[in-house]
Amino acid sequence: MAVAAGEGFLSSALGARERRTDLELLGSKTAVYTYEPVDGEGAPTILAIHGFRGTHHGLLRIVDLLPDVRIVMPDLPGFGASSPMSGHRHDIEGYAAWVDALAQALGLGPETVLLGHSFGSIVAARVCSEHPEGFSRLVLVNPISSPALEGPQAILSRLAVGYYRAGAGLPGAVGSALLRHPAIVRVMSEAMAKTRDPELRRFVHAQHAQYFSSFASRDVLLESFRASVSHTAAEAADGLSLPVLLIAGDRDEVAPLPAVRDFHARLADSRLTVIPGVGHLIHYETPQPAADAIHAFLAEPKEKAG
Repeated sequence: MAVAAGEGFLSSALGARERRTDLELLGSKTAVYTYEPVDGEGAPTILAIHGFRGTHHGLLRIVDLLPDVRIVMPDLPGFGASSPMSGHRHDIEGYAAWVDALAQALGLGPETVLLGHSFGSIVAARVCSEHPEGFSRLVLVNPISSPALEGPQAILSRLAVGYYRAGAGLPGAVGSALLRHPAIVRVMSEAMAKTRDPELRRFVHAQHAQYFSSFASRDVLLESFRASVSHTAAEAADGLSLPVLLIAGDRDEVAPLPAVRDFHARLADSRLTVIPGVGHLIHYETPQPAADAIHAFLAEPKEKAG
């Protein structure tokens, strides 16, 4: 089982909670992993959407620390064990339509909480702005709150655009090898990791090495990358009336804290948890404070939470 690859950072109990189903959604054979609560009586349900180039595995450390919550985590179409969509581009609109179709297929009612990490935060915010009655609350981890092609990260973002464009434009085997090259994946991993714990850094790098190249095709990767640098979760701010929890790292260079604070100020009903000493890998490096913030958010009385 996939969770066995946790190398001491995932509990043995997590595997017992996991079950997989496959659904046909918008032409994608979507792999959906459900983690049942240890005590299912009255447990809340979270539908969780992972980030760019990742799979559901990236969020497992947070899931492991929420044993009293039912968490449904699909692999995004075109990534992990899910095949690409047909008839839909792998952009924000396509993924938002897919999340809506997934929620309907699973019969997830309006009491469900939607969670998105990084690229998933853009998708989740769009879904909740388009379907304001579809979910009860929204959790955004490392929320993308400012355009990647603007501000201090613009040069690096444009270099990344060139890298993905080159990977898509080169002959098949060469382009695919470039996009999946272990050295480049390691550079990305090193750039994002902030922890100085050597064992945790090894775990993070191993996770990226194992899952960061599990995309279906170069076209899917380029479509989703373009979407990731062309949109933000904050675009949906004016349409988000439900309670929102933002969980940010104070060293996040992909989703800088000042932009997250601005996003927070624009929301009608939000709370912000800032975790010190971590960047864009809250889900790997500091899952406990993230899980604590989610627990507290879910425990808020409905009248207080909106």
